[in-house]
Amino acid sequence: MKRIQWAFIGLLILLTALWWAANPLLWATQGVLPWRAALLDWTGVVAMGVMGVALILAVRPVLFEPWLGGLDKMYRLHKWLGITALVAAIVHWLGAQAPQWLVELGWMERPVRVRSGDAPGVVQQLLGSQRGLAESVGEVAFYALVLLTVLALIKRFPYRWFFKTHRWLAVVYLVLVFHTVVLLRWREWSTPLGWVVAMLMVVASAAAVHILLRRVGQHRQAVGEVARVDRLPTVGVLDITIELKDRWVGHEAGQFVFVTFDTREGAHPFTLTSAWRGDGRLGLLIKGLGDHTNSLMTHLQVGQRVTVEGPYGQFNFHGQRAHQIWIGGGIGITPFVARMKSLALQPDGRSIDLFHTTTERDEEALALLRRDAAHAKVRLHLLVDAQDGLLDMQGIAAAVPNWQHCDVWFCGPAAFGQTLRRDFLAQGLPADAFHQELFDIR
Repeated sequence: MKRIQWAFIGLLILLTALWWAANPLLWATQGVLPWRAALLDWTGVVAMGVMGVALILAVRPVLFEPWLGGLDKMYRLHKWLGITALVAAIVHWLGAQAPQWLVELGWMERPVRVRSGDAPGVVQQLLGSQRGLAESVGEVAFYALVLLTVLALIKRFPYRWFFKTHRWLAVVYLVLVFHTVVLLRWREWSTPLGWVVAMLMVVASAAAVHILLRRVGQHRQAVGEVARVDRLPTVGVLDITIELKDRWVGHEAGQFVFVTFDTREGAHPFTLTSAWRGDGRLGLLIKGLGDHTNSLMTHLQVGQRVTVEGPYGQFNFHGQRAHQIWIGGGIGITPFVARMKSLALQPDGRSIDLFHTTTERDEEALALLRRDAAHAKVRLHLLVDAQDGLLDMQGIAAAVPNWQHCDVWFCGPAAFGQTLRRDFLAQGLPADAFHQELFDIR
């Protein structure tokens, strides 16, 4: 998490520092209206900067995965950037509207626009002539930004509608590029701020077009069909095998893919449970947690055509320590299943303790897990919440006395992972020894 935290903070500092450097006389500014103009300028720069980076991350650039800790972390950063863009845009809009409201209330006189004494060039004249249009379309784009961002943050908003509406933020961004080109202070274009803003807008605009043409991840897609479906009704889980018909680059245990079972629903992320054997077969465990996954429980059939995109993720079990502790909460067991199958084929010499906690007990599912653990020579600790109580750091430490010298890998509900991380670090585990996949990408 620290990587994306530093990336987020670093981007805000960079944009603010460049803006401040482009306005060296800001400290001498006096009067409400000049400071209001400065606020509009700064919030506009921040909103466009973070929104641009969010759009670039939305096309799933695998180049950044090693730097940011995987696509799941990149999507969390994408979410933070989207919220920041929303807040900056709201402040920007309030700053633009406030004088009009105050004039209508009779609390201030209508401000007079002060023009520069320098004769504008041709390009400056052209941009100036578009100022009214830029302000009008910028206001409409702001309303669309608020609506679409709020819908994306509402968990109850169905994923299939989120999948369709969220891409329209690319259109909003392209409109705001026009708004920014016209209204950014002319003198700022010749500063490092202007160069960075221009570069971001060019790259992010290309990403926006990529999104609107529905080409995200297209070069990493493969067509396949469902080869096997096993239903585990007690735990509400599907164990499926997909046989790919196209070439696949291969994957590491712990990585995930986006699978499209229904084009109307769109692609959903699922962690792979299979080791890569070069045979074109991929395994998935899917738990019925929403409308789409619950529908798969009853309607998914052998022979059904699917599209698989990936692989993604850095939850790869690499580490310096010879002993690892794995913790899988519920369906979060999936990356560990893949790793055990991989270790059964090629052991790495590490000592491993796997803790799996679940709310339901399915003997068939647990038998498969015991089999995989035995083949991989992994010590398996099974806990059913109703019988064994909730798993916590103290229980893990009691079972693994040398836990301070282990790498800890967690996949499961976010709150559970945050609690374990806090407790482990409080007792002395180094921060870089706790690895967590972000269970909820959206």
